[in-house]
Amino acid sequence: MARRNISQGSKFEEMAGYSRAVADDPWVFVSGTTGFDYAAGTLSDDITEQTEQTFRNIGWALKQAGSGIEDVVRVRVYLAAAEYFEPVAAVLGRRFADVRPANTTVITALIDPAMKVEIEVTAKKRET
Repeated sequence: MARRNISQGSKFEEMAGYSRAVADDPWVFVSGTTGFDYAAGTLSDDITEQTEQTFRNIGWALKQAGSGIEDVVRVRVYLAAAEYFEPVAAVLGRRFADVRPANTTVITALIDPAMKVEIEVTAKKRET
């Protein structure tokens, strides 16, 4: 299968010229994803809820590409502050308990001060 770009319709995707994910057999690359709820048009102030919504957004992109959380081999986590590590790690621990992908976590400023976490993943597509 040829390369396929997957869009979530974010204004940032068009502005910065990127895709939410790119599926290129056998890999799926999901761009840095935040906890913005596209259906509701909101971003929770709660770090745990932002992280859970981030995973819902990532899960959507992976599903569009024929993959899933259980297929993730690499995760990169960007946190706006070190104090967010433990609550985010708890969500990662639940989501990846049986998957155990390679992980890098970085403390850095994010594009919007309301964003506390951004996560990108690489996954393998499922055999069909």
